[in-house]
Amino acid sequence: MNGAKHISQEDLALYSMQALTPEEQTEVRDHLQGCAACKAALRDILAEDALLGLSVEQQALPAGAQQRFMAHIANTPQETTLGRSAKAEPAVVSAGRKPGSGLGWLGWVTAFAAIAVAVYFGYESQQLKQQLGKDQSDIAQLSAQADRAQELTDALTSPAAKQVTLTETKQPAQPVGHATYLPSKGALIFVASNLHPVKPEKTYELWLIPANGKAPIPAGLFRPDATGSASVVLPQLPEGVEAKAFGVTIEDAQGSNTPTLPIVMAGS
Repeated sequence: MNGAKHISQEDLALYSMQALTPEEQTEVRDHLQGCAACKAALRDILAEDALLGLSVEQQALPAGAQQRFMAHIANTPQETTLGRSAKAEPAVVSAGRKPGSGLGWLGWVTAFAAIAVAVYFGYESQQLKQQLGKDQSDIAQLSAQADRAQELTDALTSPAAKQVTLTETKQPAQPVGHATYLPSKGALIFVASNLHPVKPEKTYELWLIPANGKAPIPAGLFRPDATGSASVVLPQLPEGVEAKAFGVTIEDAQGSNTPTLPIVMAGS
């Protein structure tokens, strides 16, 4: 059958899908053994089928779907094409098929429509799976962020949380002084710590700065011990003087009646 007659594209497509009757399958197979043109046409059809199959995720057919599909095709009346000239296609035959046998043109259209529907729903299914996977990833990320925010809030607001302030360990402690003063009796108690040592001929002197703007009043001399601590307890001060502030200067060992700048410690 490798002369002027060849298997039609319709029958080759049905042959590739195993949709012909056993007798027709055998006749087409025998023809292909001696016809290079039909072999080439079949290879093109198979290549297109392979690309179509790879473009979507494979889905298993429901039980009995193939049997129901074939039964529906067998029970469908076959259409014939009117007005077709016998001379229009002299080089193409239907592999010896009897009128009304196999799927015919209507069967091929139905099969093609079924494949198109399968491709569409396979593509839609794949798109939905990808979107679902992305949504699940976004939800997991948002959940992790919410958990971290809650943990941070708990750490900052919980009564059981311990608050600690850290400072540079190598930084020397700063001198500090605390004064307690009772103006009505002129009673003053001053305690200092972390004081820097002074030369033997020098001393620290405490000053009371009156609130009325008058000159500072000497409030006692002191020198730190080996630990940097010192105190002035109940020095001789006039009664009834309101204090605006207190200050400390470094003076000669005998002290001074007026402060010598700079003032090394001050507080109000």
